[in-house]
Amino acid sequence: MQQRSLGQQGLAVSTIGYGAMGTAVGYGPTDDTESIQAIRTAHDLGVTHFDTAEMYGWGEGEKLLGVALAPIREDVTIATKFGLTPSYAPNSKPDHIREVVENSLRNLNVDVIDVLYQHLHDPNVPIEDVVGVMAEFVEAGKVRYLGLSNTDADNIRKAHAVHPISVLQSEYSMFARETEALMPVLEELGIGLVAYSPLARGFLSGAVKPRSEYGADDFRQRIGWWSPENYDANVQIVDELTAIAAEKGATVSQLALAWLLAQRDYVVPIPGSRNPQRVAQNIGATALVMTDADLARIARLVPSGGIGSRA
Repeated sequence: MQQRSLGQQGLAVSTIGYGAMGTAVGYGPTDDTESIQAIRTAHDLGVTHFDTAEMYGWGEGEKLLGVALAPIREDVTIATKFGLTPSYAPNSKPDHIREVVENSLRNLNVDVIDVLYQHLHDPNVPIEDVVGVMAEFVEAGKVRYLGLSNTDADNIRKAHAVHPISVLQSEYSMFARETEALMPVLEELGIGLVAYSPLARGFLSGAVKPRSEYGADDFRQRIGWWSPENYDANVQIVDELTAIAAEKGATVSQLALAWLLAQRDYVVPIPGSRNPQRVAQNIGATALVMTDADLARIARLVPSGGIGSRA
């Protein structure tokens, strides 16, 4: 698989990465054996960048990813995040950052974290202070590159002035387009973009189910795309995208990922699946060529994202 550069500090990763949130939380019951197989399948097919966070199972997701990648640690880059409490409140106080990062190193069973993100902006702690603490770990050789997630242009500028920021992680897909407003500052500062939820929380996975079949523990029930007044209209959009994909001999998930790769050469999507066959299917998107005509058709069909909010 080809690689893409994220930022100007030397971080290079596979064109498509792997997002490990679903191996620990958010999408119903998990199977560790299957998840490990999916992670290793991703690597076998060329994926070199794997993303997790403290919040994904409060350490359990990191431990699982560490086990899965232990035999191939030197071949991959691993990203993780700090900045939340179990009640999902922001907490980027310096002492909390230090505690979480040391825990992450132990959970992942690694000597160095390749990419360290602040998971969510904390309005109670100046971003300059947050990045100052993150930079301590770079200086100590425990972190290689710094990133931000779920933040705005002002914070990106302030952070980058303290220490180079290599990558922003933000939700980005055909259905979620808000991140496009940040692209000018990313291009000005030379920062890469890792796109999480590139398949719109599963809406673009080709496996969307009738709304009634999503369990109460599935967080998607709280997302505007799934609300009763929007769901059927979004399914219709997906049906039309599926038809476009079929004309190209592809699945709708491959079309969605190839669309992202065609937006900018510094965009790296990180789809996550616990199913090895679906992992292989997602990676197949790297071979799909998107023409100007394809992109224009999609722009007419989905001009500004899915119907309803992404939250």
